[in-house]
Amino acid sequence: MNLEERIKAFATLGTFLGQFSREGYIKKDSVPHNELFFDGFKHQIKLAKEHNGWFTEEQIGFALENWSKALTYNNIKQFVDTYHFKDINPKKVAVIMAGNIPLVGFHDFFCVLLVGHKVLVKQSSNDKHLLPYLAKYLEQVAPGFKGQIEFTEEKLRDFDAVIATGSDNTARYFEYYFKGKPSIIRKNRNSVAVLTGNETDAELERLSHDIFRYYGLGCRNVSKLFVPKNYDFDSFFKAMYAWHPIINETKYANNYDYNKAVYLMSEFDMLENGFLMVKEDSSYASPIATVFYEQYETLEALQHKLETDAEKIQCVVSKGLNKSHLAFGETQQPQLWDFADGVDTMDFLLKI
Repeated sequence: MNLEERIKAFATLGTFLGQFSREGYIKKDSVPHNELFFDGFKHQIKLAKEHNGWFTEEQIGFALENWSKALTYNNIKQFVDTYHFKDINPKKVAVIMAGNIPLVGFHDFFCVLLVGHKVLVKQSSNDKHLLPYLAKYLEQVAPGFKGQIEFTEEKLRDFDAVIATGSDNTARYFEYYFKGKPSIIRKNRNSVAVLTGNETDAELERLSHDIFRYYGLGCRNVSKLFVPKNYDFDSFFKAMYAWHPIINETKYANNYDYNKAVYLMSEFDMLENGFLMVKEDSSYASPIATVFYEQYETLEALQHKLETDAEKIQCVVSKGLNKSHLAFGETQQPQLWDFADGVDTMDFLLKI
């Protein structure tokens, strides 16, 4: 398959995914191979929900909507046009995926196949239903993908390079085990928001999506706030209120109750509104239903801290304080060129 054929195949997949959203599933006769795959994918969504309590219809639907928007022909073409694709020597690339949010490993899968390599996928047990089915759809759309995609639950063997995503602890094992291979090894990262007290209610409401989407389980979720001295959290909590139904989700509520009990028994100071706790803490990774905060003296000093801690941070959200920062509400809508950990996956794949 040439690059143009691969682009068109993924664009067709994007059209297929466009039938599945948070509002419901609408079958469109114009989508190729729907008679074979539409009902089957509905079943895979059902299996994913039953297998992982964090994968609600809302969360899966949101993920599918975003991938559908990203996988348009023009978007993919814009993405690839910044790279040099000549003289590609096809390799087999192993991809070890996380399972914290639906289809979290899809971008690596997409990049490997787009470049023209074979992909060997080792999925997390928490997210194992959606991607294999979409791979079958891709093979139906573009038979040239047959033999290029392999899933395994066994020990990885016979591969040329690896992309592995895990915790700081598993990363140490990855680095040792794959030390003889070209690799991208991803560790724990969290996202932060910088508040000045001048944010509008609408901006803080958009921040709530950065915090609560996927229950805060993603590395792009804001888990920590940097606030000025004596920051008044009243406006912040008011802006969070639209998400209060989240406390009706059993797994979230259990985590909220547990973490609240731990904080109370430990006599930690915290603020809470019945579904979210805010606690002063220097760490970046906060438990579910909790957002940490830290006070800063000056924005200049804070910028220095963020630069020093860059390897711990996935995204920084603010009201335009730095050109590298995202706007409120954008963390969970990454573009194809928003690479995890700031490492250009395509550049890596084109050079192996």
